[in-house]
Amino acid sequence: MKQSAGILLYKIQQHEIQMLLVHPGGPFWAKKDDGSWSIPKGEAEEGEELFAAAKREFSEETGLEAEGDFKLLTPLKQKSGKLIHAWALEGDMDVTQLKSNEFEIEWPPKSGKIKSFPEIDRAAWLVPEAALVKILPGQQGFIPELLSYLKTKGSN
Repeated sequence: MKQSAGILLYKIQQHEIQMLLVHPGGPFWAKKDDGSWSIPKGEAEEGEELFAAAKREFSEETGLEAEGDFKLLTPLKQKSGKLIHAWALEGDMDVTQLKSNEFEIEWPPKSGKIKSFPEIDRAAWLVPEAALVKILPGQQGFIPELLSYLKTKGSN
């Protein structure tokens, strides 16, 4: 079974919770917005520990190292059968400083031309209501779980 791992970065500013979501790069996602954003995540490599994969993917997609007090969230099973593991982490980043790795595909299709695109073309801090609209449906469950955790932690 394929498994992905990622980090849901959040911050609390003026008593308002904001979550970092990223938008996938490349031509397929260029005109898609609502329901297409994600937590910074990616597929775990064969034999790779999931937490290590989450931190690696976060770094590859944002250009930052994730350090701090992580909270494991409940894994979410996707329609495809893939399982997504996520850790919540309080932190901050300047979304204008996003530095994503790139991937190559033939574009336009059947043109014989290989083009490079950033894996992530932008990032944004979103309040929970907006994040629920932007995030891929299969990842929505991470948001209420984080909010519930923060409420019991007394950060709200």
